[in-house]
Amino acid sequence: MGLLSFFDRFRASTDDRSPWGDFWFEPISTRSASGLQVSPDAALRLSAVYACVRILSETMASLPLVLYRNRADGSKDRVTDHWLYPLLFRRPNRFQNPFEWREMLQGHLALRGNAYNQIVTNPRGEIIELIPIHPDRIRIELLRSGEFRYRVTDRFGEESILARGDVWHLRGLSSDGLLGMSPIDLARESLGMALAAQDYGARFFANDAKPTGGWIEFPGSFKDPEAKKVFRESYQAAQSGANRGKVLVLENGMKFHEVGVTNKDAQFLELRKFQITDIARLFRVPPHMIADLDRATFSNIEQQSLEFVMHTMTPWAERWEASIESELLLDGDDLEIEFDFSNLMRGDAASRSAYYQSGIQNGWLTRNEARIAENLNPIDGLDEPLRPLNMVEESDAEDLTADAEAQEAPAQEASEPPDDETAARLQALITSTAERWARRISRAGRIEEKDVDLIAEAFAVPPERVAAWAAGSKDAELTEVGLCQSLTQLGMNTEGMNP
Repeated sequence: MGLLSFFDRFRASTDDRSPWGDFWFEPISTRSASGLQVSPDAALRLSAVYACVRILSETMASLPLVLYRNRADGSKDRVTDHWLYPLLFRRPNRFQNPFEWREMLQGHLALRGNAYNQIVTNPRGEIIELIPIHPDRIRIELLRSGEFRYRVTDRFGEESILARGDVWHLRGLSSDGLLGMSPIDLARESLGMALAAQDYGARFFANDAKPTGGWIEFPGSFKDPEAKKVFRESYQAAQSGANRGKVLVLENGMKFHEVGVTNKDAQFLELRKFQITDIARLFRVPPHMIADLDRATFSNIEQQSLEFVMHTMTPWAERWEASIESELLLDGDDLEIEFDFSNLMRGDAASRSAYYQSGIQNGWLTRNEARIAENLNPIDGLDEPLRPLNMVEESDAEDLTADAEAQEAPAQEASEPPDDETAARLQALITSTAERWARRISRAGRIEEKDVDLIAEAFAVPPERVAAWAAGSKDAELTEVGLCQSLTQLGMNTEGMNP
């Protein structure tokens, strides 16, 4: 009886320790100093832990995943004809769709620091399935050669061995490069205290919001220890189970005294609030996202949401992208995996409108690209970017200034032959205009059709004459000097002004 009485002291704060209970079969490392078991599954009893894991998992699963092929000029093309596309974007395995699959793997990473998939290939060596393996059913076995393999235990207790190349292993923060560290194990004491506070609150309200302890004042004394024990057991039987809440009757001048510790004295509510913030800190999730709005304001909640994207989801996305590119793609595949965060960064309608307006007016965004970003169909004629009229490239600034000066110069009457001074000024103006157009055509490498009218306007000659000159110069492969001389000749061959 003494040994059983010793074990009875632990029943209020621990699980069943009877011979048929699970206590004696649990790993020692899962029990915290508070006396409660802290495992990934047990931690999910805390609503804050479940909310954080759910936010991370659902956000990662909802991000669009894009497969790119890089161009030589630095641009990218979306790829849909690679064997990896249907695997990641359509059906990763026969049991799950992509959202469920990514949600599950991110949940494993957030709770256990590791996520595993068995790689199934076809005869050509292409991956056709990625089947998740629960992290609790797999362990790494180091080999003498320095390599490692995986031992997997299925639901029926049968063990199989998988080579390193047969498992896609996603790791969280690791101290040895082989296994990711479990956040739940690292924060075992903090989570154990939160579980203990939660269980205490449940017992407190189950006891009609009264302290569970108390003591009885007896003016006399019991004749022997056995009589004292019989009284204690009879009292507990009369006030527990189905007899809970019944009127207590004491004899022989006995008085019952309740323990005077209240929730306020124990700082119960403050502790519960602190644990929510502590758990949000563990998973790096803004407290307002798990419905803790004590310190949220209109001025900082938007900034906290941006920080969640930049400092929480971006590292997770980079971890996924790097692992997919290094473990699933071949060395010869010039492909890039990228999670698209544009939906998380969309903002409200006013912010998006200002963003599109800035891009369209400055020429780096077309109107159809803005329509597609808003899930609207493109319209014919809106694919060309707009060019701001008040901004030009530095290399064209001199040419446009000179053209404006030429347009402001007074036109010479054709019926009046120019004198020597006027002829010299016109010849200098024509030569300067020819030099500018020679530089522009030389940089472009060809004479554009739109340049015909501009050249005709600059030299004040009929467009037909410029078109004939352009046709004759197309195959001449003139240098910049040759183009300058040819343009000067074109400009000088006008009525009343011969070279």
